[in-house]
Amino acid sequence: MTNAVVAIGGNAILKKGQPATKENQQRNLEETCRHIASMVQAGYNITLTHGNGPQVGDILIQNEVARGEVPPMPLDVCVAESQGLVGFMLQQALTDALRKACCDRIVPCVLTRVVVDEEDEAFKDPSKPVGPYYDREEAEKLSKERGWHLHKDLSRGGWRRVVPSPRPVTIVEAPAIGRLVRSGNDLVIAVGGGGIPVAWRNGRLEGVEAVVDKDLAAACLAKSLKDDLLVMLTDVEGAYVGYGTARERMLGTVTAEVAERHLEEGEFPPGSMGPKVEAAIDFVRSGGERAVITTPELLHMALASKAGTQVVIR
Repeated sequence: MTNAVVAIGGNAILKKGQPATKENQQRNLEETCRHIASMVQAGYNITLTHGNGPQVGDILIQNEVARGEVPPMPLDVCVAESQGLVGFMLQQALTDALRKACCDRIVPCVLTRVVVDEEDEAFKDPSKPVGPYYDREEAEKLSKERGWHLHKDLSRGGWRRVVPSPRPVTIVEAPAIGRLVRSGNDLVIAVGGGGIPVAWRNGRLEGVEAVVDKDLAAACLAKSLKDDLLVMLTDVEGAYVGYGTARERMLGTVTAEVAERHLEEGEFPPGSMGPKVEAAIDFVRSGGERAVITTPELLHMALASKAGTQVVIR
């Protein structure tokens, strides 16, 4: 049996332009889980991770709208909230899909903390946008009162908070996740939204105001579990070089060395495909057999190396 981590992108939960209703998100997850259940039916033993961008953004907006009535929660707590929110919907969708396809399985959702290093360069240059847009006056007020970093993006609506996006170091709950996975009866959901970022301070773990990239965190989990395969599901068939130009082409099976060269040449944007390719390289260089980037609809073909981008060590 092949052990795999499957990372579900945010588009599999909420598609671009869709209202963020529970019904829309549940419907999208049901479709994605149908493909994942087929993967389980084919003999893969999988652990799931997921994105949380739209969901944690909505939680932050709710915090701001209600801050006159209810004290707002820090970002690490909001990430934890989103793990429960998405995790529950994913549990429901996957349990039903598995029952229809092959088997009854328990689908536990593990609230997961990810250790980051506060010396990470990301803390010196916050770059990950989160939450709502503000006008200039409110942005200046928030910067002064809360010490937030805000980035101007007038083309999209104003000023927006940016937070550090440090690399994951270790996953606190990895041993417990491993025991659940090895039981053979559980299909575990973990490290949602990249995990809740925590750091060691004075001998104890404390939450930090940051967002960990979900694909790098998925690779970290796959390495911790010593899995064979890392799959990252997104809204494009694979990783493209020359994207949007006349020389556009999708990468099929490539070595980590070739993928790294394209990454260094700037072929993959840091806010979208870049972290996926970086995660793929990191995973296979750490002992994984291969990493796959594709869409949920092409998952079956990608597992047979007939679709998507496949990153291998040689």
